[in-house]
Amino acid sequence: MRYTTQFLLSAMAPEQFPAPGTPEIAFLGRSNVGKSSLLNTIVGEKAAKVSSTPGRTRAINFFALLDEKQRRKLLLADLPGYGYAKISKSISAGWPAFIEPYLQIRSTLKLCICLVDSNIPPQESDLQLIDWLRAAGREIAVVATKIDRLSGNERTRNMLALRKGLELEEIIPISAKTGYGINKLWARIEAVSGAEE
Repeated sequence: MRYTTQFLLSAMAPEQFPAPGTPEIAFLGRSNVGKSSLLNTIVGEKAAKVSSTPGRTRAINFFALLDEKQRRKLLLADLPGYGYAKISKSISAGWPAFIEPYLQIRSTLKLCICLVDSNIPPQESDLQLIDWLRAAGREIAVVATKIDRLSGNERTRNMLALRKGLELEEIIPISAKTGYGINKLWARIEAVSGAEE
């Protein structure tokens, strides 16, 4: 199904969140992991602003995906990146107070997509995030970005290291540049959100 994207709002407090009702997919990751690029590739247009300076997103940016009849089918939530500023021991402690409530109690949040960089070793901050989301009872999908920058052997080696270091059975390799892995990620989004129903 082809969607059009509509920017809804930027929220920096729970009372600013959109009224719950539509299934939501959250995108989380370290600054400079390629979150905005992936969002734009998923929706097929430049919805999220790609900045050359990591850590620019300070609010949760909400985007609505509308079907051909302009009905809201999905909400995408672009969360501020972490790790560019020195992160504290608790993954959420350095984040503004509105992020933890969103991740913990948002009733319409169906999937948290955690982005990790396929070009670097597993990061402690990524493992902390994944563990935190598991403890919160959230459904997660971990994607390894920038996979197009790796040769076949590097890709195999790095994906194995990421799965081991982050204690995961599956990580979806993704390239926002070539579109590799996007269909697999879409299938996961649609499975948890019922977007195709």
